[in-house]
Amino acid sequence: MSAIDTNRVLAGTNSFGFVAKTLAILTAWNDARVTKNALNRLTDRELDDIGLCRGDIELIARR
Repeated sequence: MSAIDTNRVLAGTNSFGFVAKTLAILTAWNDARVTKNALNRLTDRELDDIGLCRGDIELIARR
């Protein structure tokens, strides 16, 4: 079993700057992509063990 821990602290994302907003959007997109890829690598049995099915992966990755 493996665990992925991603704690990101982005300084300046509360500002209204274009660069900060773009960086926040790109970071959120990449986090969702990594989550989706990690869940897709699990078998159906492993997904069932954590209470998910293949159809839930897209929804979970976007949260």
